[in-house]
Amino acid sequence: MARRWLSLLYVQVLIAIAIGVTLGALWPQLGAAMKPLGDAFIKLIKMVIAPVVFCTVVHGIASVRDASRVGRVGLKAILYFEVVSTFALAMGLIVAKLFQTGSGFNIDPSQLDAKSVASYTARAKADSVVDHLMAIIPDTFLGAFAGGDLLQVLLLAVLTGFAINALPEKLQHAASHAVDSLAAIFFGVVKIVVKAAPIGAFGAMAFTIGAYGVGSLLRLGELVATFYLTSIGFVLIVLGLIARFCGFSILRFIAYIREELLIVLGTSSSESVLPQIMQKLQRLGCAPQVVGLTVPLGYSFNLDGTNIYMTLATMFLAYATNTHLTLGQELTILLVAMLTSKGASGVTGAGFVTLAATLSVIPDIPIQALAVLVGIDKFMSECRALTNLVGNGVACVAVSAWEGELDRTRLREELARGPRTHDLEDVVPVGRPAE
Repeated sequence: MARRWLSLLYVQVLIAIAIGVTLGALWPQLGAAMKPLGDAFIKLIKMVIAPVVFCTVVHGIASVRDASRVGRVGLKAILYFEVVSTFALAMGLIVAKLFQTGSGFNIDPSQLDAKSVASYTARAKADSVVDHLMAIIPDTFLGAFAGGDLLQVLLLAVLTGFAINALPEKLQHAASHAVDSLAAIFFGVVKIVVKAAPIGAFGAMAFTIGAYGVGSLLRLGELVATFYLTSIGFVLIVLGLIARFCGFSILRFIAYIREELLIVLGTSSSESVLPQIMQKLQRLGCAPQVVGLTVPLGYSFNLDGTNIYMTLATMFLAYATNTHLTLGQELTILLVAMLTSKGASGVTGAGFVTLAATLSVIPDIPIQALAVLVGIDKFMSECRALTNLVGNGVACVAVSAWEGELDRTRLREELARGPRTHDLEDVVPVGRPAE
């Protein structure tokens, strides 16, 4: 019985996280030295994300003969993202004002080390709205894959999918078959790489505790606890209501994707499970075309955890530095965060950069105050990634239901049965029938 449990990947990930935390706490230097293990796993996953997303989206569009349907799904997804993201931003702002998280810190920004956040603020200032829009267009076709920018890959995939649709029927079949074959290869690579998840989780957690220590978490525990509780409340209340409207339980959904959540917990990156979550959503009865468009798009436009963090952390720094903000400034933070959050991705640290971009618009809050959050950002990143993952999963189901492409019977049956043994190892391309 014990051997059977130990053979389950999510159990291995749990054990690896526990060992990593213990190592980092007892031998900080050794724990910090484990960083390459976590980084290597993230790099291995990122290595195949671009081609997986490309093949999946191309397959989804090429299999739909009605081009207007693709546009309709995309518009519905973006509309959903904007509405729910606004709820997330507002929730972070309201919670911060209710509890006045950060009050009493009396931080003097002049005493902080501005150098520790220089790289983040420099990157934030470099990204104007025009620069961000221009960055969606890659310099070359292959450059998008080399850089790993999901929005660039998504743009190329949409264009390629429409181009295949415009081909004569004989060429359409040949091109679609070629894309499907490539997808099978890359999902095969994912199946191999995902077996290293316990090693990646161990390295990432050992480094986090070893480099920053439990002390850094305790010193700013009020903000960390508020953020985690707010995120949990958002998942259970906002996403829970959306899930109930679509005919499923948010708690059962969380249980269904628990393996992916554990990997995200260990790696602090929701991108580390992108291929697997797309496959599971298809198994739940979401239309392959909706999965192929909604999930990759959501990784740049539907970051609920990052949105909550942005407004909550901004207000925390305002209270901590005794900076009074007017109602107009608070609404400005909300509006600016709606734009800057769209530039974040599932990669660790992106939320910190977008926070810097938001603060740069409100000069009253000293930008060097970001230095206060450097030590705990890794802990915050884990919650951001977890919330983002759940939010994107619910979004895909909701858009499928809105489009009338959700198999509700299959959804109920799958959630009732729960995830399969070795589910993470049985990844197959989206668009192909699951066994």
